Amino acid sequence: MSQTEIALNQSRKEPPATLGLTAENLYEKCMALARNLWWTWQPEVINLFRDLDPIRWRQLDHNPIALLSEFTPERLEMRAAELVLHSRINHAFRRLKEYLSETPLWGRTRSGVLGSKPVAYFSLEFGVHESVPIYSGGLGVLSGDHIKSASALGVPLVAVGLFYDQGYFKQHLDINGWQQEEYINIKVENLPMEPARGPDGKPITVEIQTRTGRLLAKVWLMRVGRVNLYLLDCDVPGNSPEDRELTARLYGGDNRTRIRQELVAGVGGVRALRALGIYPGVYHLNEGHSAFATLEATRMVMKDDGKTFDEALREVARHTVFTTHTPVPAGHDRFDRNLVEEHLGPLRDELGISLEQFMGLGRVEPQNEHEPFCMTVLALKLSRHANAVSNLHGYTSRRMWSHLWPWRVEEEVPIGHITNGVHIESWLAWQMQQLFDRYFPVGWMSRMGEPEVWQAVHNIDPGELWETHYSLKNLLLAFVRRRVSRQCRRRSESDEAVEAARNILDPNTLTIGFGRRFATYKRADLILTDLERLARLVNDPQRPIQLVFAGKAHPADEPGKHLIKRIASLRHDPRFAGRVAFIEDYDINVCRHLVQGVDVWLNTPRRPLEASGTSGQKAVLNGVLHLSVLDGWWAEAYDGSNGFAIGRGTHHSDPQVTDARDAADLYRVLEQEVIPLYYDRDIDGLPRAWIKRMMNSISSLAWRFSAQRMVADYVQHAYLPAAGGTSCDMNFR
Repeated sequence: MSQTEIALNQSRKEPPATLGLTAENLYEKCMALARNLWWTWQPEVINLFRDLDPIRWRQLDHNPIALLSEFTPERLEMRAAELVLHSRINHAFRRLKEYLSETPLWGRTRSGVLGSKPVAYFSLEFGVHESVPIYSGGLGVLSGDHIKSASALGVPLVAVGLFYDQGYFKQHLDINGWQQEEYINIKVENLPMEPARGPDGKPITVEIQTRTGRLLAKVWLMRVGRVNLYLLDCDVPGNSPEDRELTARLYGGDNRTRIRQELVAGVGGVRALRALGIYPGVYHLNEGHSAFATLEATRMVMKDDGKTFDEALREVARHTVFTTHTPVPAGHDRFDRNLVEEHLGPLRDELGISLEQFMGLGRVEPQNEHEPFCMTVLALKLSRHANAVSNLHGYTSRRMWSHLWPWRVEEEVPIGHITNGVHIESWLAWQMQQLFDRYFPVGWMSRMGEPEVWQAVHNIDPGELWETHYSLKNLLLAFVRRRVSRQCRRRSESDEAVEAARNILDPNTLTIGFGRRFATYKRADLILTDLERLARLVNDPQRPIQLVFAGKAHPADEPGKHLIKRIASLRHDPRFAGRVAFIEDYDINVCRHLVQGVDVWLNTPRRPLEASGTSGQKAVLNGVLHLSVLDGWWAEAYDGSNGFAIGRGTHHSDPQVTDARDAADLYRVLEQEVIPLYYDRDIDGLPRAWIKRMMNSISSLAWRFSAQRMVADYVQHAYLPAAGGTSCDMNFR
């Protein structure tokens, strides 16, 4: 029985008058709250944990289990009494019980056949919260937002991934600005996980045969609201020392490591679900990394129902949904025939097909012996419901993969699109939420998908909205100063440098934020194209700007590391000292501060290589204006009054021409639109036109680009058809 279930049962036995009075019961309730990641989008519960010990809360990366492990029940009781926390703990615990026991109306009335045949959502990473570091960036955060929103809507869904006991790397920059990677072992006991158990109550371990031996993986259970997330972990007795390290790092190692990880995630994930007694009606592959799941599902259909390989393959494809995320060729995993045969050979034997037939499943040209096995090709061939993640990305993907369907015109290639969204409760600042609560309709957070709800932002007093934004900006600047000064101390820089770091940036200066993976096509340095021109903007005595950057480059991405070095080194240039900051170790926590506190969110990908991009959607929720190339989601979001656009939504056939053209337009938009609008103040010091644009941004975009809308679209356009059901009206009423 889980800690949450023990605490829930205990509370049912207690009379209300004594609820939570004993130290042990109080401790159990706090631990039950910590062991369901529901708390990560509940500001009241977050504040409750923070209040127990604000300093340790920050030092422990906002991990409530690690924090509570430093308390005895008696000390926790004393602290709760000192801060008068008993009623807050009881209230939070009661809300969790109610959340887990209720059946949301939306899910009950619109999930149809999924109630008996749930969705199995596969992803190689899940970014739910910074205290659970099993994600690297946007793909993982999207997965986390997807399952949080499925929980809110009551969509019957389970999630499957891998547990990385070293996670993704910690990033530090040396004195020259060069990225250094550090891997730290995660303490399992400090994570909200427990062994997943089968119907017989025994912990589950799955076994996968390869040509060179077997792979074992134990299965962990992590609860994210109403959704169960199952994570496979190869650090188990019975595996070789090498294989025990297989799931240690996310996106680490060579191609052999990658195919073995994807074998465990796909084949092992399907076997784990069967061991749990879960029979999915839909397999949703979030990127091609887990596409081997379709082959294991095919094997099971052949074994269970006596069907031929072709019959079983068609059956599985009918129930498979595939989401592709990248138009960049390097983002699609490819393996040679030797690696494929070594790892998939035993499964191929059970499928009863030859190696050439098997390789053909992952090739655009099945008979081309020189073509490697591509996971994206496998996913596209073995799914009947494929989608890109924005409207423009849909066009790009259909063109990119049109040769898989040479008999179709490009417009008829079977890849649609469902534009990404973000989990509003996770990214909306608590202060901004409190402001909305005063002006929005009662219960507005249960109606976030309705555009009418968000029009209430125009009723907010402009001064109050600006004051709330300004307070969030000051919180960001305090965070940046704290982080940058700590970075200086770690590098043993001078006392003068540390002191200067404590005073960088000015709350009254237009602040531009940039945070994302430092891949070269994202062009983090586009704004540095003309340093003299940028220096004039930064040092303008009347209307200056300042910039905050954050992001990691993949350990093997040397060009990406050079981009970071170039930006980080600007602090040594007297023209930019104190006005340009680079925050190390970009994660969910850093992202949260940035998207809630900057004035402008900058996005400069080389069109059309940004599949969607969701960081700007997070910023929009908080009244931060988006300044972006018309790529990804912004190409379908910008209306001329809700942000700023770089370029006209076109790109040149020569990338260098595109870069030069976009850089010129970026400077133009800054100088002629962004800066004048920000500094145009009335007699009260308010930038009225800027605030109006903030309101336009929130009212026109927040409801459209929410993860609840996204998941609802998946239910209607993908899940229900794949499960054999019927789609219905998807409004949120």
